[in-house]
Amino acid sequence: MTDKPHHDPAAVREGNLPERLARAITLGGPIPVSQFMAAANAHYYATRDPLGSDGDFTTAPEISQMFGELIGLWAADLWDRAGRPEVRWVELGPGRGTLTADAMRAASRAGFAPPIHFVETSPVLRERQAARVPAATWHDDVEDLPTDRPLIIIANEFFDALPIRQLVRGRSGWHERIVACQDLLFLPIAGASVPDTIIPDDLREAAPGAIIETSPTSVGIMRVLAARIVAQGGALLAIDYGYEGPAIGETLQAVRGHAYANPFEEPGDRDLTAHVDFATLGMVGTASGAVVSGPVPQGAFLTRLGIDARAAALGPRVAPDRDRLVDAMGTLFKAMAVRHRDWPEPAGFA
Repeated sequence: MTDKPHHDPAAVREGNLPERLARAITLGGPIPVSQFMAAANAHYYATRDPLGSDGDFTTAPEISQMFGELIGLWAADLWDRAGRPEVRWVELGPGRGTLTADAMRAASRAGFAPPIHFVETSPVLRERQAARVPAATWHDDVEDLPTDRPLIIIANEFFDALPIRQLVRGRSGWHERIVACQDLLFLPIAGASVPDTIIPDDLREAAPGAIIETSPTSVGIMRVLAARIVAQGGALLAIDYGYEGPAIGETLQAVRGHAYANPFEEPGDRDLTAHVDFATLGMVGTASGAVVSGPVPQGAFLTRLGIDARAAALGPRVAPDRDRLVDAMGTLFKAMAVRHRDWPEPAGFA
């Protein structure tokens, strides 16, 4: 979940981010929520390893080896049924590289051992990834990925950290939600009005204070990746927490020290995320000419892939991890696949 709009890691480490944001807002006026979130997350990921008990949050691959192993076998099965073509493995925002390391360990037993590519901008996390997956090739942006063969792309908790745009309903219409600042206190307020035509018909008459979220950045990245899949072959698997929109509701949140925090306090020092609109991403994939499967709940997806058999083989010690992945995270988190029309239906969605 670490890929963000391209930035200069050295630049975001220089100076105090809250002070620099405050100065920019004082000089230029309030900024959109999307710009605030992009700046905060760029600084956050460039300056730390946020994962694990000593960090701010834990992702599914860090909970149990079973998660990455099943994703690896999912990819190996898809590749096998596609005729075993030469492919490249791509992970977007790969954290510490744990998912790919576990996936390749399991998949290699089935003969699946493709070249590995990571899309990652954080220098701190690149060091962690190199320790786990030293053979990887790194890219700053999805545009830089190779064009010579099909891609199998994994995006686990990636889209949730991309910037979102918020629109808030006022008494007489809809407005861009922007972030103002006074004495290092950042507050979201209603900004300029926006045309009603950009609001879904069934949401236009929502009550004052209602919020709609969109992610143009996510749409842009999905459009690029779907076009690559259509042109080169392969598939993308996205797993994240989210919903099938459009919908009313604010989901922007911050996490620090494994607890929820105010997303507008101390920008750059806490992880900012928002729920993923899978319906919109799926429509982008379909419009690009790809075939979309899902979304389905993560719990059902992992169960269909055989997590119960794997947990039984590993023994009673992994039962809490299985329950966390399948039950605690199993409904809110969802899986969706986008594939080339000549590639088979991926496992876990039927």
